[in-house]
Amino acid sequence: MDAATITQPIAAKDDSTVAAAPRADAPDSEPLPVPSSAAAATKTTPVQIVLIVLGVIAFLYFARPVVLPVFLACVAGMTLKPLIRWLSYCHIPLALSAAVVLCLLVAAVGIGFFQLGRPALTWMNEAPQHMTALRQRVQKMFPRIARISQAAAAVNNLGATEEEKKEEQKKTPTVEIKNSRGTSSILNWTGTLLVGIGETLVLVYLLLASGDLFLHKLVHVMPTLSDKKRAVEVSHEIQQNISNYLFSVSLINIGLGIVVSGGLYFMSVPNAAMWGMLVAVLNFVPYFGPVAGVILLATVGLLTFDTLWQGLLPPAWYLVLHLLEANLITPVLLGRRFTLNPVVIFVSLIFWTWLWGVPGALLSVPILVSIKAVCDRVPAMSPVSELLSR
Repeated sequence: MDAATITQPIAAKDDSTVAAAPRADAPDSEPLPVPSSAAAATKTTPVQIVLIVLGVIAFLYFARPVVLPVFLACVAGMTLKPLIRWLSYCHIPLALSAAVVLCLLVAAVGIGFFQLGRPALTWMNEAPQHMTALRQRVQKMFPRIARISQAAAAVNNLGATEEEKKEEQKKTPTVEIKNSRGTSSILNWTGTLLVGIGETLVLVYLLLASGDLFLHKLVHVMPTLSDKKRAVEVSHEIQQNISNYLFSVSLINIGLGIVVSGGLYFMSVPNAAMWGMLVAVLNFVPYFGPVAGVILLATVGLLTFDTLWQGLLPPAWYLVLHLLEANLITPVLLGRRFTLNPVVIFVSLIFWTWLWGVPGALLSVPILVSIKAVCDRVPAMSPVSELLSR
């Protein structure tokens, strides 16, 4: 093979290279456009994010009868998971363990409800008499309030004779409310509540009896090994955080209710156990629950005792115990891992209470704990985790 044959393809290659390269005397040419269809497809605008968030909120609001039992069952299942694991160490099948734990929980709640519900229903039936007695006690303890109300009534009747006052009283219409829809609405609400409780209990049993089936399915659909590990870590973190948080808070609130009940008993307050357990349940709701507990015990104290300082003893006793629990006992037992931003807790409480009512108020903090656990494990969501932390 001669030299011309060997150099011919090389020369052709060099010519193509030179032809492809821009000439020095040519004007500045624009760079070739880089295909950005994939980046444009994955990029989400702020308007789209807002629309997605509003759509999710609307879905959670209108699908509340379906979504709320699922949320409650997931939280209850994660809370009771350590008990199932402990029973599994004793070689008890998952289905039997779930049935035993659920039956014990329902029995404990039912016994407590029937033991404390009867005096509560009696007190509610006598609520109008209690409110009248409370108004008389307040007027007796604060005579200036009674004088102000009498002065306001005198101003309204200024310039009227006795005959005109009697005629005005006769003309005053007697309002008699006959609401046939009230009974039906109460029955519908009770039926919806019972159906929701039944759905939640069935879902809790299925979640407990299935073990880690959903986690295995989630790991199986993850594409990469790192995603599988992250899914397992996030799932275990959420489960452990919610379980530790709810178990700790439940024990703290039960202890608080017992101590409050003991103090009320020694103060000779009737139905002390009922009021203690009621403020313990209210203590699960941040901010609003303790305020409602103080107002409730102040009402009970003013109805029970004749003097003002004795009437303020029950709310003062509960307020001191709550401050001790909130500032010393709870931070020591829960540690810094569960310290959330108070502003975020308050906003979450308002949002979930508006969305789902009382169940939403009870779920507001567990939902925040779950979100923080996810944000702690996902590097891209570290700013959200920093926002949620104190």
